[in-house]
Amino acid sequence: MGKKKDRIVLPPELPPEIPDEEVEVSDDDLQFVKENRAYASLLSTLDTRSITKHVTRVADAKDDALEKLYEKRMQKNALKKEKEETGLQVDRVDALPIKTLDGKIHYQTATKTVLENDPSEERTGENVKKDKGMVKLTKAEKRAKLKKMRKDAKQQGKEVAKAEVEETPQAAVLAEVKEDLTAEEAFESKKHKLAELGNALLTDPESNIKFLKEMVQISKDNDDTIVKLGLLSLLAVFKDIVPGYRIRLPTEKELDMKVSKTVRKMRYYESTLLSAYKAYLQRLVALEKKPLFQHVAVRCICSLLDANPHFNFRESLLDATVRNISSPNDAIRKLCCSTINSLFANEGKHGGEVTVEAVRLIADHVKAHNCQMHPDSVDVFLSLSFDEDLVMAKRIEDDQKFKNKKSKKRKNLEASNQLENDRKKSKKEMISKTREEVEADYKAASLAPDVMEKKQMQTETLSAVFETYFRILKKTMQSIGARPEANAGALSAAVEPLPLLAPCLKGLAKFSHLIDLDFMGDLMNHLRVLASGSSNSGNTSDKCSKCLTVSERLQCCIVAFKVMRNNLDALNVDLQDFFLHLYNLVLEYRPGRDQGEVLAEALKIMLCDDKQHDMQKTAAFIKRLATLSLCVGSADSMAALVTVKHLLQKNVKCRNLLENDIGGGSVSGTIHKYLPYSTDPNLSGALASVLWELNLLSSHYHPAISTLASGISSMSTANNQVLLSKSSPQQAFKEMSLDQELCFTQQSDSIKLNNKKRRANGPAISPSIGSTTVTNSFDDNELKRKLCSHFMVLHDIKENERLRKELDRTTLSLQLYEQYKKRSKQSR
Repeated sequence: MGKKKDRIVLPPELPPEIPDEEVEVSDDDLQFVKENRAYASLLSTLDTRSITKHVTRVADAKDDALEKLYEKRMQKNALKKEKEETGLQVDRVDALPIKTLDGKIHYQTATKTVLENDPSEERTGENVKKDKGMVKLTKAEKRAKLKKMRKDAKQQGKEVAKAEVEETPQAAVLAEVKEDLTAEEAFESKKHKLAELGNALLTDPESNIKFLKEMVQISKDNDDTIVKLGLLSLLAVFKDIVPGYRIRLPTEKELDMKVSKTVRKMRYYESTLLSAYKAYLQRLVALEKKPLFQHVAVRCICSLLDANPHFNFRESLLDATVRNISSPNDAIRKLCCSTINSLFANEGKHGGEVTVEAVRLIADHVKAHNCQMHPDSVDVFLSLSFDEDLVMAKRIEDDQKFKNKKSKKRKNLEASNQLENDRKKSKKEMISKTREEVEADYKAASLAPDVMEKKQMQTETLSAVFETYFRILKKTMQSIGARPEANAGALSAAVEPLPLLAPCLKGLAKFSHLIDLDFMGDLMNHLRVLASGSSNSGNTSDKCSKCLTVSERLQCCIVAFKVMRNNLDALNVDLQDFFLHLYNLVLEYRPGRDQGEVLAEALKIMLCDDKQHDMQKTAAFIKRLATLSLCVGSADSMAALVTVKHLLQKNVKCRNLLENDIGGGSVSGTIHKYLPYSTDPNLSGALASVLWELNLLSSHYHPAISTLASGISSMSTANNQVLLSKSSPQQAFKEMSLDQELCFTQQSDSIKLNNKKRRANGPAISPSIGSTTVTNSFDDNELKRKLCSHFMVLHDIKENERLRKELDRTTLSLQLYEQYKKRSKQSR
């Protein structure tokens, strides 16, 4: 057993320190201190530092630590003594003394620096440096030394900066490469993350529904490409996992109820899906206003609306779609219009509710923009379909129910006579009652909407559609009323365009049978004014042409005739004004500027489909259409000639126009001279003329037109002429459209090749075009001559138009000058 070492006995711990503010001094303590002030002088002489140092030693300290502390202190004291011994006293002769303010004289000393590693220098002390054994430096020397030190430091700093500048290009390149690598890696990782999350959601949406929030968060990234990829990925996911019903979140009472685990899981799934769907739609609506993301956002909105028109928040999707239906961007506008057309065509997805909302939104949009929108925004109404048999079906259903009730009562009476048992009676009544309840529940659960609800939705849709159409007509009437005044004040005045009039007239023509009879009279009056092109019916055709285009005025005539024929029994309207407008519009028609389909439709509805016409009016239309055939293309010429043949076949007396006698043969009418520029067909005196235009048209460059003109002049009954006479002007125009002309040019090329072969190899069978045969005399020179003559006529017509415009301008200037002179005379 070793001898135990004695431990150091530590003094007791000091009492806890108490702040002076918390010390309470009583009056007795103060009295005691005052009385024994001599005994308190001991406290002021105590060495508090040594006491504190002694008391704050670590408890249980080992003796080795104390010994090391003592040895360290001894070494420190020995080094201090050694330094004092090696200090050198400078000779008083070498150093000047310093006298203080007290009058004492001090001599400067220098300390000898000893190298620790060289004991010989410790012993001798002879190799002391002269500069360090000198006296203190003067102020000038200190300034010079400080200046030198600053200069060295400045030079050293320049060298360091130069080294950093040399290293920066390489470091910057490395940093840039590192940033590019990290950005590319982050981009790839986000793409893979989107793919993984989307795949997991499509595989098992119920278990991975929480991933929707992560995908929505990724779509808010700073990278534009990642944002687009995120939006498209979420679109694919939502189109697949959105249910076929509207989600209704549980109420507070339902949340407090105890439910099964399956119901709890379904509630979590639906709430998470709905919240993510809402956040996604808010993101789309926000990005739809930015040009960079507009196309992607609108595409996602339209796709969601088309795929899920029954789901929640469809109002936001529909509002965004209608807002962009008149966008200046063609791609966005076509995308929105196709979506609206799809909603109108597929009402089975939403039961017709979205159709009513969309039509109402479009009507409000047209009203807000004052009818200044793209025509496609109103063209979508043409995709609407209305069931006209709803009322009849409802009546039939009510009659059937009434008959069934009667038959049931009759059977019950017969059964009551036969069955006397009350128990059997009650049982039968219970069965019939249960059957009625089952039928009612089945009707409520069926997807087919109620007849009355569907009728109400159709009524709201029709009212919104016709409200839009009548607003456009009213705006057009106001514009026409303001245009003549603007034209009278200046030769060229800025007028407001009417982009929605053409689709409005098309819609009125399609839904004319659904218009209420109370609005028929006002509608016909408006159409008559619009067809004239001015609010004043007495204006000339030249002034009218400045208001509306020829196609729009022809559409007004077409709509008027369709409305009249669909409501023939209820209306008594004179349509002679519309014939007058058509007669003048034929002369104003230009192939490149106006639509040939509209002219062909007007000729079919107003001239071909009408049963009987006045002889003078019919002859005037025949003469003017024959003149038109000389000035237009092949398709328009074919439509006009087909109409001429229809009129000649129905009016035998008008065939006197085919005679060569001057004055139109035996029937010339009351007017003995033909007036080609007359605005009234009844006063044109067309029966006094001859259809010399058919002779020119028989030499037309197109073989079908030349054959038809020859057939009309001789009223031939060949097979192809019978087919053309039975066809309508619209059908003839379509057959002779651009595609048919392209086919004709291809066939003419093959004819040229065959002609070359025939010249080289001898006579051969001539090819045919349709039902007409091409003779051997058909050559290039003849075709060139016919084309030259044809286009010379067109050139002359354009030159005449230019000269007429100049004449009208000069006449108007002279009239204005005369008015100015009259006013100046009156003022004098």
